[in-house]
Amino acid sequence: MSAFEERFIQVNRALVGLAMGGIFVLVFVNVVLRYGFGTSLSWVEEVARFLMIWGAFLGAGLALREGRHVAIDVLQDRLPEPTRRLLRIVIGVAVLVFMAGLAYLGLRFVIFGWDKVTMALQISRGIPYLAVPLGCALFIVHLLLFFRRFLARDWEEVAIPQDDGLEDRRLVMGRE
Repeated sequence: MSAFEERFIQVNRALVGLAMGGIFVLVFVNVVLRYGFGTSLSWVEEVARFLMIWGAFLGAGLALREGRHVAIDVLQDRLPEPTRRLLRIVIGVAVLVFMAGLAYLGLRFVIFGWDKVTMALQISRGIPYLAVPLGCALFIVHLLLFFRRFLARDWEEVAIPQDDGLEDRRLVMGRE
């Protein structure tokens, strides 16, 4: 893996982690305020929703690398290797085209919503909508960097915490 790719993955993981951490902190503080002090922040629900959307779109490319997207492999597993490889190429290209189309339409939606404001924060609706084109663009970069391994279904390893505190490194989906 190139230095660029490793750094790209690190930054992507950090952004997803910040989004998820932000959701946790905001919702936790709002629950404490509501049940402990009888008040709450009206904007937290909206921010948490936007962060969840951003986290999902920014994390889609990372999920691809780990083989975590839903897939039905029964047909391709029964095909001979050359046909299976061709099918995987077609699937990969179809995913690239789909994500490029979604990025384009997402960008049009950002432009459409830019002059409208959100209910609680009163910020441009285009800001949360940016999650779609940017998330799709990141997904495309992940897929292009990972394409050869995608064809071979060579998913990246993830650390699985064990009860004894030690990490066990395994490939996702039971492919060891």
